[in-house]
Amino acid sequence: MKIGLQIPDFTWPGNPERLGPTLAAIARTADDAGFEHIMVMDHLFQIPMVGPVEHEMLEAYTTLGFLAANTSRARLGTLVTAAIYRYAGVLAKIVTTLDVLSGGRAWLGIGAGWNEEESRGLGIPFPPLAERFEQLEETIQICLQMWAGDERPYDGKLNHLERPLGSPNALTKPHPPIMIGGSGEKKTLRLVAKYAQACNLFPSPELGHKLDVLREHCEREGRNYDEIDKTVIFRFDVGPKGEKTGGLIDQLGHLAEMGIQTAIGGVLNVSQITPLEIIGRDVIPAVAPLGS
Repeated sequence: MKIGLQIPDFTWPGNPERLGPTLAAIARTADDAGFEHIMVMDHLFQIPMVGPVEHEMLEAYTTLGFLAANTSRARLGTLVTAAIYRYAGVLAKIVTTLDVLSGGRAWLGIGAGWNEEESRGLGIPFPPLAERFEQLEETIQICLQMWAGDERPYDGKLNHLERPLGSPNALTKPHPPIMIGGSGEKKTLRLVAKYAQACNLFPSPELGHKLDVLREHCEREGRNYDEIDKTVIFRFDVGPKGEKTGGLIDQLGHLAEMGIQTAIGGVLNVSQITPLEIIGRDVIPAVAPLGS
């Protein structure tokens, strides 16, 4: 099992002056500690399940560029981009740029988007759910076409590109991995089976059922289920001195037994750095053999 870091909250002591140096220290420590991924949310306001809406929130792809400059091995991406927030061709260009400048470490984490408050707050159109899913699928199609070097016009229901040119090409071949976030059984998991290299689910009591549904979609799409990296969003709390490490490893072991290959999530008190070091020393080596 692999461990990834998500940074969902940037409200730390000394902000805003210390925000950049603190984030750089977090990124370098996680990179050195062996975290497989370093990811950020694609939100413009803080979300209610993390903190007050007024808390500091950085724009995702600017932040990922900063993280790329402060790391050398961890894979970088969003958990996850709202497809409605950027023109599809521009998003393909953004992720390609991140891939090139990071030396081939970009992932495209993407979903339909859900946060109407921040969208309307900053003047971003927020269409009905069905249209958001149409935008999600067309965005994925456009990214794949541009990454394949196919410059033929794209004429979809929502997107019309006369020449989807992407230069330079992404370093990752055949293209940056696509991770689709969400667990909707009719649309989201079908899109995972059709397009994605990874899914991102919640570790809820329904997790086993969701994986079964994904397997069924893979069978209908003619896709090898085992090709898809099964990831979950997670919360890492090792305790101030690592006293919760054993219980955390047990939880991850249970997820691995269910077929989860990667756990990605926030680390409690991440700005203190020590929890990242504990995870790198005690958790990552312990769970690495799980599920293999």
